[in-house]
Amino acid sequence: MTSRDDLGDVDRHASPEDALAELHVHVEGTLEPELMLELAERNHVTLPHGDVDYLLSGHEFSGLQSFLDLYYANMEVLRTAEDFSDLARGYLARAARAGITHAEFFFDPQAHVVRGVPLEDVVEGLSDAVAVSRREFGVDAAMIASIVRDHPVPDAHAMFGELMRLQAPIVALGLDSAEVGYPPSLFEDVFARARAEGLHITVHAGEEGPPEYVWQALDLLGAERIDHGIRSLEDPALVERLVEEQIPLTTCPLSNVRLHVVESLSVHPLHRMLDAGLAVTINSDDPAYFGGYVDDVFAALHDELGLTEEERKLLARNSIRAAFT
Repeated sequence: MTSRDDLGDVDRHASPEDALAELHVHVEGTLEPELMLELAERNHVTLPHGDVDYLLSGHEFSGLQSFLDLYYANMEVLRTAEDFSDLARGYLARAARAGITHAEFFFDPQAHVVRGVPLEDVVEGLSDAVAVSRREFGVDAAMIASIVRDHPVPDAHAMFGELMRLQAPIVALGLDSAEVGYPPSLFEDVFARARAEGLHITVHAGEEGPPEYVWQALDLLGAERIDHGIRSLEDPALVERLVEEQIPLTTCPLSNVRLHVVESLSVHPLHRMLDAGLAVTINSDDPAYFGGYVDDVFAALHDELGLTEEERKLLARNSIRAAFT
């Protein structure tokens, strides 16, 4: 595992005005069509949608599950440590161009192990990219392993045990994938193990699931950050707690629109969240699928939601304060 001391202080690599962290991005969701096709050829994989025009045209999703179906199918091209290194390096290079100085990215070990990919190869490839990220891209980077919540709970325990056996350089344990019907309470024991190992905790909750899932993430799993969390606004008592404790919410506005969590960016509740005093950060989630990276998200928020320069600076400061490393 990587400690806070091992990675240092992100603020010393950029002036306060320039520092920006991305805290909610799934590295598998940065798999751009060009790399996808390259890896498919390298590994002799037939894509479910191999047509280049289709891959480049963007995707329309009816909701989270329709996105996940394509997301997991396209992962078939990721087979070797080299593939995972190329994937992470591609994201980190693009993150640098977006102005990111610190990135904490998710990866889904179970989604790869179930396909027969050794966990050692996943960890090796991603950690190799992280190890050179500051030197090659000017981005401090860290890895967060996520539990795939719609897999059986014993699988989560097995996966976590393997990560500990491998001494995987992760800074946190997360919880992601299909939210409705898979409450955080199912995973209380495995997150207790993670806390005992000194890991940070971050949980996807309050995107499609109800505010109750946010309460569970905080009270049962010990979440220090909530990923998405926009449905917290439905519960005034929850908002009061999140504000009082300054629990960061890693929101992903373009993702919210593409997955029909909100009707359009122009009605996104970001301003309501900021006005309430919530510790909001801006992130890309799965940028290869949802229309852009963090710089694209900020540009869209400026154009469609009237985001001001002062609000942009506040969101950047929030991201640095919310970083685990």
